Amino acid sequence: MTMFALPAEVTPTPTPSGVPFDPTTVTPGWVGFAITLLVMIATLLLILDMVRRVRRVRYRGEIRERLEAEQAGADQAERPKDDPTV
Repeated sequence: MTMFALPAEVTPTPTPSGVPFDPTTVTPGWVGFAITLLVMIATLLLILDMVRRVRRVRYRGEIRERLEAEQAGADQAERPKDDPTV
């Protein structure tokens, strides 16, 4: 047996208001616009920063490959032709 008795049916009753609700007049206002604008600007800045970082990493990889190829070419040129390690 429970200590508290619950009513058999609980239904909320709406609070009457003097002004009828018009869904076309409900807007987020300037505060909602400002927050949306700030989120959009922050997202744009993050995207630009990420593109810059990815480009930098890609260029570093390309330069590293070029340097390794140049070093391998220089090592190949320094070895004598009769070297058995070739």
